[in-house]
Amino acid sequence: MKAAVLTEYNRFEIKDIPMPEPGENQVLVKVDFASICGTDLHIFKGEFHPRTRLPFVPGHEFAGTVQQVGKAVTQIRTGERVAVDPILWCGECAACKIGHYPACTALKLLGVDMNGGFAEYVVADAGMLYPVGNGVSPHDAALVEVYSIGFHACKRAEVTNGDTIAIWGAGRIGQCILQAARTKTTGPIFLVDILDERLAVPHAYYDDIIPINAHKENPVERILKETDGRGVDIAFEAVGHAVQIADRPNPIQGCINSIRGAGTVCLLGLTAEPTPLVMRDLIWKEGKLITSRVSHGEFAEAIDQLEKKTLNPKAIISQVMPIDDIQEAFRLLQEKPQQYLKILVDLSI
Repeated sequence: MKAAVLTEYNRFEIKDIPMPEPGENQVLVKVDFASICGTDLHIFKGEFHPRTRLPFVPGHEFAGTVQQVGKAVTQIRTGERVAVDPILWCGECAACKIGHYPACTALKLLGVDMNGGFAEYVVADAGMLYPVGNGVSPHDAALVEVYSIGFHACKRAEVTNGDTIAIWGAGRIGQCILQAARTKTTGPIFLVDILDERLAVPHAYYDDIIPINAHKENPVERILKETDGRGVDIAFEAVGHAVQIADRPNPIQGCINSIRGAGTVCLLGLTAEPTPLVMRDLIWKEGKLITSRVSHGEFAEAIDQLEKKTLNPKAIISQVMPIDDIQEAFRLLQEKPQQYLKILVDLSI
């Protein structure tokens, strides 16, 4: 089968590799579309070494059609369209034993810890598959995984109707948090970034989105002004590797400073860099600081909202490219972040 193999860091080769065989409780999926995410970019550059070892087939956001089922599989049929949850829990650690699977200490993912969706076929456990109806196009189905991260973050932060929200980071995750949040609240959403092009993305699809370019103005001051000094109910941090700007708080501190009393800050941005914080500001507000990692069954909610057309994949899909052009797709995402959010890899041809 054809696959995009990362043979060395920063270099893909299109190769013919053996097709995987499903076990008794597994399913062989013919991949239709896969989506390139931020984690893939880090893997591409070698920043996940030694977790990912070469040669390797990345890709953990993908959807396709069931080609073959194992002998013990009864809930999935050949020919059924599915989105694949790439997460594998250990089931044995303290978090897993209480059902808090995203906190699994041995968590693994298809496309990160083992070959994934940048290939014509993938084998997955039957329990990792979510049926996708005809109301969701094949390329939109490839976004179910990243949308599920947005819905999981909203669940962790307990977004309810009427909430005002601030989102630091208008990249792939920030945009999905915004779209997921808009299915739950009609309140204003402040979107903070340093790229005007990304800040402009939601405006064609949603009302009451207030963009703030942190290079041009202080986000906290603007949010407090717009909310008459009250602050927002919930602030999400989805930046990760932040650009330091003089006279501006870092994104996490900005979130803390922009929430109301007893508000919530939800952190998603993955960075290994130390972040200075003035915790007094959070304590005085008796604010809640929580984190959100991957997803926990929100695939079903993401699919449901895609079917209802409350989500807008067109807003985040910048381009669709054939698997043969995957090297160019990664170049565009790295070199032109202001123009490209999501590039889908087409394996349906």
